[in-house]
Amino acid sequence: MKAYEDPRTMNQNAYAALRARFPADRSRVFIRTEEGRTYSYAALEDTSARYARLLVQLGIAKGDRVAGQVEKSAEAIFLYLACLRLGAVYMPLNTAFRETEIEYFFKDAGPKVAVASPALQAMTKTVARRTGVGHVLTLGLSGDGSLPERAAGLEGESALAACAADDLNSIVYTSGTTGRPKGAMLTNGLLIWNALVLSDLWRFTPDDVLLHVTPIAYGLFGTTNVALMSACSMILLPKFEVAPVMRQLPNATVFVGVPTYYVRLMAEPSFGPEVCRNMRLFVTGSAPMRADVFEAFRERSGHVLLDRYGLTETLLFTSNLFDAKREPDNSGLPLPGVKVRITGEDGRPVPQGDIGMIEMRAPYMFKGYWNMPDKTRETSSGDGFFITGDMGRILTNGHVSLVGRGKDMIITGGINVYPKEIEQYLNAIEGVAESAVLGVPHPDYGEGVIAIIQPKAKAGGNLSEAGVIGALKGSIAGFKVPKRVFFIEEIPRNALGKIQKNLLREARMETFAIN
Repeated sequence: MKAYEDPRTMNQNAYAALRARFPADRSRVFIRTEEGRTYSYAALEDTSARYARLLVQLGIAKGDRVAGQVEKSAEAIFLYLACLRLGAVYMPLNTAFRETEIEYFFKDAGPKVAVASPALQAMTKTVARRTGVGHVLTLGLSGDGSLPERAAGLEGESALAACAADDLNSIVYTSGTTGRPKGAMLTNGLLIWNALVLSDLWRFTPDDVLLHVTPIAYGLFGTTNVALMSACSMILLPKFEVAPVMRQLPNATVFVGVPTYYVRLMAEPSFGPEVCRNMRLFVTGSAPMRADVFEAFRERSGHVLLDRYGLTETLLFTSNLFDAKREPDNSGLPLPGVKVRITGEDGRPVPQGDIGMIEMRAPYMFKGYWNMPDKTRETSSGDGFFITGDMGRILTNGHVSLVGRGKDMIITGGINVYPKEIEQYLNAIEGVAESAVLGVPHPDYGEGVIAIIQPKAKAGGNLSEAGVIGALKGSIAGFKVPKRVFFIEEIPRNALGKIQKNLLREARMETFAIN
């Protein structure tokens, strides 16, 4: 691998580091939308500067938190870049999160400003009053809302905050195995380093056109920053849908997605070499890619998927090389400067090829979990390695192979879901004695979330599948809600009292099987 530019030689303000790679001709297109709207690099500079000025007027300074529960749009990206200008800490929040979830995030991180989708304005204001958030702005999918309206007549904020590599850039919440999400603290150094390495490793150039379909939180760090670092352009779609993706693929050169996206594309009869004629790279990850799907995609498209591996806390830290042989069940080599080791139950490295816990160390690491020092210590090896919680092995060629997600995590449609959080909601439903949430194979989502419930003895027939699902829909994001709910007399446990989820899973592996 080549030697990569050291972010320590760059301005540690993340916006300045990205801007140093922008095209000299700022009139070049940065974003195009499906509707035909275009945004130049000059518009990026102007709009993010005006948003930054408004945030300053609202009292935002370096280190302050700004929450964004907004739909994916060019303006949402400009809001993130405005925070980078000020050294403020951005908190991307899924628009599917409900009131109880948002209240937890606001109480935990204490943002001074919250920016919400217009449809969420009433809920956000209610939660803001209860949690002491000073200002609520709105930002719509079409660039409407109080944020752009109030920033429209302002002079742009030209000053950039002085930042260090370990200053916070963002707080990204991950579902918690203990029932409460954890706020992963990502630093400027980590964001800059990862974007630099990936833009070079994946051979990005100013001539590339990235078809951007991933959710906004991952889409900021895993794709948008990479595109900005290479001064290329993006076709921005609000979400993955087969029809618009098929329309835009001939106009793109790079596509980054999760296995579910590729399964759905291949279900489209017209997907093939012609629609992929200008493509040079398809990237997959965030969930295991079945070997048969990997080969089927090669046959249908004429392209070999490039797999990579990463976590919210670490960003991407392994990847297949652009010009090397790519195979299924292979997440590639550690990125330059990254060390990966596999350890056993005693915490010691295991022989090459043996399965164990994946641990990693990179030149720039996340700072831990916001307000959770104990959880931070639990994921630290003591010698600088992060304990991922995932099981894997290192192959003879040094590539990392992911065997399974640890701690019972479910990946449905490329989104992480942790059972414990959902089980807490289930166990609070009247008549539920115990619950177990797990993932089983799903033909579309990779894994489908199901729930097993042991009713209380006197619950009678008051519990139903529809009733349980309906109760959850008002409390948690839709992607966390179980697709099926089963009732059993007694949930199996081992001698230590631990629920035997392996037995529950084995009994329901065919839940979503296609006959």
